[in-house]
Amino acid sequence: MTHRLQEYQPPEWAQSLKLIPKYRVQLAAPGVTPITEWKLPDAPEDFKVLLKRDDYTGSVLTGNKVRQLEFIIADAIAKGHKHIITAGAVHSNHCRAVAASCAELGLQSHLFLRTPAKQVSDLKFDGNLFLDRLFGANFYLVPADADYVEFIEGVEFDDILCACGGGRTICGLAVANYLCGMPYRLHTIVVSKLKRDNYRKIVQDHLNEVGLQDVAVEDVVTLYFNQVTPEHGENLPSQLELMVKSAEQTGVVLDNIYTAKAANELKELMQNKPEVFKGNRILFLHTGGLPSLQSEAKINPLLPYLTRSKFTFVS
Repeated sequence: MTHRLQEYQPPEWAQSLKLIPKYRVQLAAPGVTPITEWKLPDAPEDFKVLLKRDDYTGSVLTGNKVRQLEFIIADAIAKGHKHIITAGAVHSNHCRAVAASCAELGLQSHLFLRTPAKQVSDLKFDGNLFLDRLFGANFYLVPADADYVEFIEGVEFDDILCACGGGRTICGLAVANYLCGMPYRLHTIVVSKLKRDNYRKIVQDHLNEVGLQDVAVEDVVTLYFNQVTPEHGENLPSQLELMVKSAEQTGVVLDNIYTAKAANELKELMQNKPEVFKGNRILFLHTGGLPSLQSEAKINPLLPYLTRSKFTFVS
């Protein structure tokens, strides 16, 4: 698979960073994903919300996950590795993207999945888990408790907001925004149960690792924790309601784990704390994740909110 490797040349503003990757392998659909205006349901009219369609990066590789993997997997191929090991929740979008990428490139994926299941027969192979199996991943079940400039260049907006699970996306955005002179104010909506200090450390460690030793987390990003639910895949009623409204009224499908929680917090901030934003033009990063909805466990909580469609039997 070495023929797929492309030498990576960082943009001029990023060349002083440490840990710059040497190679990239193209996995996402070519070109820059579009930015469109989004009529976010129940948002104040004096705000303009733009939608970065990173759910258009390509089929099962949809979302921001594939952007990271283009560099991570390229490094593995360059070093001669044949196996990729990663971890996540049982319906992890990241794990699904890893499994798909490995299948495409002739590598073997090994997925450590957090789940309450005690044996294989307890699992329901639907949604992302079905896709993981379809791509030939190996599974390891563990207890449940146990590129920047292409994104932000050339569009007029004041703030960027995205969801934060493991923290990699917001770390990358924070570095890029800082190196570009802080043209935007960054906001990230934490969706995981990790403690607040843990998230601050994740971002701070990343800044330090790439050579930004004198930059503090508070200088580059604001973290919000209001949308965290007891379990990673659970949702507040307001999040479920927004998922349905967004699909019905705008045609934009949000996933229950990341984008629904981030969009719900965006709406609430615009309604109740508009002063946190630099301006009234906000870019919302849609990070994909649609296959996670294609399971009975994710669909059932949404059914009470699906009241628009009418059914008529015709004889």
